Amino acid sequence: MSPRKSVPLKFSVKAVCSSTRARVGLLSLKQPNEDRFVDIETPIFMPVGTNGTMKGILPSQIEATGCRLMLSNTYHLASRPGADILQKAGGLHAFMNWPYALLTDSGGFQMVSLSSLMEVKEEGVTFTSPYDKEKLLFLPPEKAVEIQHKIGANIIMQLDDVISSTADDDQRFEEATDRTIRWYDRCREAHESQEDEQNLFPIIQGGLNPRLREKCVAEIVKRDPPGIAIGGLSGGEEKDKFVEMVACSTKHLPAEKPRYLMGVGFAVDMLLCVALGCDMFDCVFPTRTARFGSALVEYGKSMSLKQAKFADDFNIIEDECDCETCKNGYLRSYIHHLFRNNSTVACHLLTQHNIRFQLRFMAKIRDAIRNNKFEQFIKKTLENHYESEHLYPSWVQNAIRILQIKL
Repeated sequence: MSPRKSVPLKFSVKAVCSSTRARVGLLSLKQPNEDRFVDIETPIFMPVGTNGTMKGILPSQIEATGCRLMLSNTYHLASRPGADILQKAGGLHAFMNWPYALLTDSGGFQMVSLSSLMEVKEEGVTFTSPYDKEKLLFLPPEKAVEIQHKIGANIIMQLDDVISSTADDDQRFEEATDRTIRWYDRCREAHESQEDEQNLFPIIQGGLNPRLREKCVAEIVKRDPPGIAIGGLSGGEEKDKFVEMVACSTKHLPAEKPRYLMGVGFAVDMLLCVALGCDMFDCVFPTRTARFGSALVEYGKSMSLKQAKFADDFNIIEDECDCETCKNGYLRSYIHHLFRNNSTVACHLLTQHNIRFQLRFMAKIRDAIRNNKFEQFIKKTLENHYESEHLYPSWVQNAIRILQIKL
């Protein structure tokens, strides 16, 4: 490959925690085919709009939550409406009327979520469509990049070889780690013509093996990408192992690059992974749990508004919340009533609240880091989330040990 041209990403670290690996950064992403950049403070949570939307709310309502970077899925968008349709519309930004930044997953995760409908070889992965069982989609690394060029996201992901983190096959993990590195090189070559407009992130794999994780990090860092993702976790593995793999990955990543931990969205998980050095997170959790009637409240706890006790609760969801649902005075009792009557409006109201909760929580983390009070914020959050230090699960205790935080 020829030397890199100007990269449409700027990242600078603005504050560093004195006792953990946490930092506050400014991530600026160029809008493809425009001269303007979108500024995003990190650490940041990215809500997931798999098909270019979150169920039940408009892009303008997503914008009102303060979201400036959201995620969509390459595999599903390529299946419906199709990459060519999106390209004709001017890209996903124009198609969904979204003026801020987008990140697209490459389709690699579907190797796990649609494992019964796929076959992987060195050339690429072949999917049987979940929509039309007769239709096949062959996705080599080059095709994954080509599709994402048509979609036009600010950050695009390499196609990686993903295996369930709970699999018991050391040889397969070794193969997948090496193949992910090779596939990244193929993605880089396919991306060369667009590297001034979109940012290609590689993905660290290696399962639950620290040797493989460190090997993958070393190879990826040599290639000097604009940012780096940590993948293959949050798939049902033991949380103690999850923490260890995040820690060993971030330990060897360069400080000047944004670090994206894929598929993580619980408040305590994000809090401790920020402490371990991660900058970006995504997860369907806040929007999915909203559809089941749960509101996220103080320190990441859930409040199930379907419960009968909320029938005559005339408070808003959370007094300090400035989301559109709380700001406009929608009562817990009213939302409970909507769920009892199967009204989709209830999901809309809770989705807006939950996304805003995630973004407010990340803002509190950033403020704590800036003010050199992050360790105290960790302690306060854990105390309020678990009520007692004696109730901390082993993985939280493991993270505290790794970080050498004194409770």
